[in-house]
Amino acid sequence: MPQWIEIMLRTLAAIIALFLLTKLLSKKQLGKLSYFEYITGIAIGGIAAAVSTGIWPNWYLGFISMSIWVGVVVGLDYLSLKSKLAGDFIKGKGLVLIKDGKVLEDNLTKTRYTADNLLGGLRSKNAFEFADVEFAVLEPDGELNVLLRRENQPLTSKNLGIKIANEQEPQTVIIDGKIMDEPLATLGLNRGWLSAELEKIGAAIENVFIGQVDASGQLKIDCFDDKLQLPVPQKKAQLLATIKKCEADLEMFGLSSKDKSIIKMYENCAEELQKVISALKPILTR
Repeated sequence: MPQWIEIMLRTLAAIIALFLLTKLLSKKQLGKLSYFEYITGIAIGGIAAAVSTGIWPNWYLGFISMSIWVGVVVGLDYLSLKSKLAGDFIKGKGLVLIKDGKVLEDNLTKTRYTADNLLGGLRSKNAFEFADVEFAVLEPDGELNVLLRRENQPLTSKNLGIKIANEQEPQTVIIDGKIMDEPLATLGLNRGWLSAELEKIGAAIENVFIGQVDASGQLKIDCFDDKLQLPVPQKKAQLLATIKKCEADLEMFGLSSKDKSIIKMYENCAEELQKVISALKPILTR
């Protein structure tokens, strides 16, 4: 057999074996791999290269070696799941670098982190002053996770005591000019509704690259022709969003007052507005 054919067959076999073996490993991003998993990937890749180029004369021994590497990693992962002590030893533990706004210099030394490394990691998490940090931990994969002090955290509706309805995920109903029937059915819609919406926009189905329906029932599309001018969102969706904002404002105004009678008044108004939203939503989302 000519050498080039042998190398081609060895390479194809190595690619197939590498694909099958890596499917057994955990599906992690490269930055999330432990040091041992990273080294394992390099070793398996090196063995596969040696097998495909003929450096390893007995090719089947290379496949055995790759299988052993993968088997060890899978076994260690299984052991880590069964035993926390073993998991901490194999994969390591997170190390606290900042606690209550105080930098723990001894832990910095253990991780060979300098002050510049720490400050750079904090800046990547939008924390520009270490005193603003309540808690910072260096994870086993090398990522620095930061918890800001409560007064430095962004204000949310939960902090204000305002309840907001859960946002439904958008459904992709058109891809490459083809209608996706299952997402349409999930929303309780059909092709007739989609055709009507496209007619309002003035876009042909074959010219739509991606089409999505958001939580308010608004169809948003991206066309193959980027020069095509699309109309602004429908007024019904804008009206619904405005009414919801008014309801949230009423609840916030009530929370900002100390007078119980005023708080009660705002609560009653918000409840009445919620009834209006419930009644109008079927109309404004279609």
